Amino acid sequence: MAPNRSTNPPPNPPENSPLDPRPRLRYDAQLATSIEAEWQDRWDREHTFWAPNPSGSLGDGFEALKDRRSVYVLDMFPYPSGAGLHVGHPLGYIGTDVYARFQRMTGANVLHAMGYDAFGLPAEQYAVQTGQHPRVTTEANIANMRRQLRSLGLGHDSRRGVATTDVDYYRWTQWIFLQIFNSYYDDALDRARPITDLVAEFESGERDARSLTDGLAWADLDDLKRRILVDSFRLAYVGEAPVNWCPGLGTVLANEEVTADGRSERGNFPVIRRPLKQWMMRITSYADRLIDDLDLLDWTDSIKLMQRNWIGKSIGAEVTFGVDLHESLEIKVFTTRPDTLFGATYMVLAPEHELVDTLVPSEWSGSLFDDAHSEIPPAWRGVFGAEVSPPEAVRRYRAFASAKSELERQAEGTVKTGVFTGAFAVNPVNDERIPIFIADYVLAGYGTGAIMAVPAHDDRDFAFAREFDLAITPVVEPDEKWLNENGVTSSDASNWIEAFTGVGVAMASANSGISLDGLDTPSAKAAITAWLETEGLGHATTTYKLRDWLFSRQRYWGEPFPIVYDETGLPIALPAEQLPVELPEVSDFAPRISEDPEALPEPPLSRAGDWLEVELDLAGPAWAGLGGGPKRYRREVNTMPQWAGSCWYYLRYLDPQNVDSLVDAGVERYWMESARGGLNSDEKPAAGGVDLYVGGVEHAVLHLLYARFWHKVLFDLGHVSTVEPFQRLFNQGYIQAYAFTDERGVYVEASEVVERDGVWYLGDEVVNREYGKMGKSLKNVVTPDDIYNDYGADTLRLYEMFMGPLDASRPWSTTDIVGVHRFLQRLWRNVINEETGEVNVSETPADDESLRLMNRTILAVRSDMESMSFNTAIARLFELNNHLTTVVAANGSAPREIAEGITLMVAPLAPHIAEELWSRLGHPETLTYEPFPVADETLLVVDSVEVPIQVNGKLRSRVTVSVSADAATLEAAARADEKIAELLEGATVRKVIAVPGRLVNFVLG
Repeated sequence: MAPNRSTNPPPNPPENSPLDPRPRLRYDAQLATSIEAEWQDRWDREHTFWAPNPSGSLGDGFEALKDRRSVYVLDMFPYPSGAGLHVGHPLGYIGTDVYARFQRMTGANVLHAMGYDAFGLPAEQYAVQTGQHPRVTTEANIANMRRQLRSLGLGHDSRRGVATTDVDYYRWTQWIFLQIFNSYYDDALDRARPITDLVAEFESGERDARSLTDGLAWADLDDLKRRILVDSFRLAYVGEAPVNWCPGLGTVLANEEVTADGRSERGNFPVIRRPLKQWMMRITSYADRLIDDLDLLDWTDSIKLMQRNWIGKSIGAEVTFGVDLHESLEIKVFTTRPDTLFGATYMVLAPEHELVDTLVPSEWSGSLFDDAHSEIPPAWRGVFGAEVSPPEAVRRYRAFASAKSELERQAEGTVKTGVFTGAFAVNPVNDERIPIFIADYVLAGYGTGAIMAVPAHDDRDFAFAREFDLAITPVVEPDEKWLNENGVTSSDASNWIEAFTGVGVAMASANSGISLDGLDTPSAKAAITAWLETEGLGHATTTYKLRDWLFSRQRYWGEPFPIVYDETGLPIALPAEQLPVELPEVSDFAPRISEDPEALPEPPLSRAGDWLEVELDLAGPAWAGLGGGPKRYRREVNTMPQWAGSCWYYLRYLDPQNVDSLVDAGVERYWMESARGGLNSDEKPAAGGVDLYVGGVEHAVLHLLYARFWHKVLFDLGHVSTVEPFQRLFNQGYIQAYAFTDERGVYVEASEVVERDGVWYLGDEVVNREYGKMGKSLKNVVTPDDIYNDYGADTLRLYEMFMGPLDASRPWSTTDIVGVHRFLQRLWRNVINEETGEVNVSETPADDESLRLMNRTILAVRSDMESMSFNTAIARLFELNNHLTTVVAANGSAPREIAEGITLMVAPLAPHIAEELWSRLGHPETLTYEPFPVADETLLVVDSVEVPIQVNGKLRSRVTVSVSADAATLEAAARADEKIAELLEGATVRKVIAVPGRLVNFVLG
């Protein structure tokens, strides 16, 4: 049998034929899928999962549920791929559905919806290749995915589903962009405010413009300068920045769309770094709040750490270095270890640093420098500077570095590359001249784009110094343990095998104005920072790794910007009443790329004819380029990135039919404030927001960071009531599957591989087997459609929840599905007669053992459901169902209270079969809102215990006694046992060990 695929059972003989040995109503794939289709239709028909709002167009039915608590359960927005779903995709969707169904049964009004993150590069590239409009492709993909999700029995409110490509949806994406564009960050109040407030402050003189405008007051500025000044404050602005430019795709790519080897994830095209004028969002203004408010959230520590590391807050000092032979030039560096300044032996600038061209000399002439540097070491020039001038060496290296992604440039353990610029900086603490290199491990966008290199105390600097034969000067005394482990001394670093990066005591760090020698690291940092400030050579500062968000793409298939440009080339926001700005119809979806590598790309929208040039009468102040009657404008031809629509969809789910506002304030508060005011799992105040957000860990940084940023802007402006969008975050694991490669290392179709005597074959060729994340590229996909057809959706749901903890990755094995399918078959058989279809239950009260087991199961399953430990909940239900099977075998029927109890507990996990059983048990209404069973505490008390009886240490029998039985009572019960009495007859009992509640051991002599 081929691994990793669903295999259809043999075709069944015609029903009721002499060849069909099966009971007429056996719970098999045919019956399961029939039941599932009927209940899915009924749920749709009866609007079972519609969650009423407290008001508005979705308010019908709220009165009946007004006393229920609100619970908002959310899945991360899926992208509708043309390949459809494989069985790994629904893992999180099933998990949230189980949790949402449980919450409904425990008294909640649950909002659970599903939409589609439908803009993006794959559909556009398909359009470029085929000429088919990306909307056609996208809508077909959505329809297929919606069909597959519906077949899973997911309880979504179908009225609330949205797609980012819906014009009615991206109208509000554009509206949010306008809120951001028309805002600035007030550092004094630590929040965003309308840009009109800033203008009012300039006009009144409350805010002085002179320090920003070469000494001119607001009143003295002409309209253009006023406009430029105001634009420099906006949270959304146009700026030039180094970007990931992919000529093969004709667009800028986000970092996550670039592979580690510097190629596009889509199409595997080369990606280069180049400066480009782009829309940016000032997410850096929110850096501290994005860090601090993580404490309010019920997220795992690992996810919080990933966000903190991405933001990269660093506290240190900015230090000014002079440039030899350039009196007017200064290079500013940021360092978290100013205490090591005396150990700086070279400097590195990012290849893109703005001063590189200015400071690079035309020749390598050593005579320009002092005796110590009269000869340029060949190692400094390396392969890029060999036999060429400094400008050419720099040009070569820049070309080399531009072909690397930021991820590559920051990778640890790679060989360090760079080239000497031919220039020297002056260390401000000792006036020593140190060579200036450019190297790709320094990024223009982090800190100042320049570092002072202290190779004795930084791993990357150490590796670079070894590669380029640069001095290594220790200025922090390593501890004895480190010295002994490395077999070195602190005074001579020539034989060090690694940098000492820890804290310690400063040494060799003194000049005529200050001495750090003997100070511990914190004291040395404080002392040198104070000295730098006194001497005007630096100051304490904080920097962030986080950069402003690059927010435009040279694509067609994305949200158009609600922006036009006038003759000044400066952006003007359209009024909200002119939204949406719809994508025009075009026939050519590819950006045009010039053969000139320096030329700007021509996005598809730049050829959009009548759409591109527009005449508008925009009211507003003259300084802003508005007023004065109708004028000709040119629209923005870039589109927003795919992140835009996925930043806020959770808000539109709340009120998707609202045409007057993003979301009604009362509706927003009802759903988003349910967790506010409580405590998260760290016992810290909760921020409010979505009660449960489930998705993959791959979105742990960027999507969550961008969504949090947009939400905070909307909060500052009064459009939402909570400071955070997602209160509780849960990351589901992955489903993995075997994949196979041939002798070339190329993946082959897993479904065609067979095993023979422990060896795997594709035809007659031996192939290698490995585990990997299930996906199209590994050719190991199993589709849910196959599992529906072979076993039914309830079996798939149950299997995926039973495979392991929801947050852990787990291997897929189609053969293991049979186990959970048999559980459902036994459950069905315990309640329904397979021959007649009659209900097989009795009204006779259940026996005491059954009642106690069921109540213990109820208590445990409720706890497991709350903690999303669905695999253990299923294991407990297996145990209860096995017990019920023995009861039915003994008595011929199932006690109603046990049958109904297990049906209700199974309902969140396998809802179709549970609904069918509940209906056949005589309940005409859906069990969706039936109360989840509550354990009877009186039946949880254990009043008897089974105790093992040993003879000479070997187990011989067991006896059931009261939990309060003392040693004498326990011994008497053991002696009365028939087996034990027979063994003791005629024997000499030398000793009796009776431990109440534990054991009895007769030692015979």
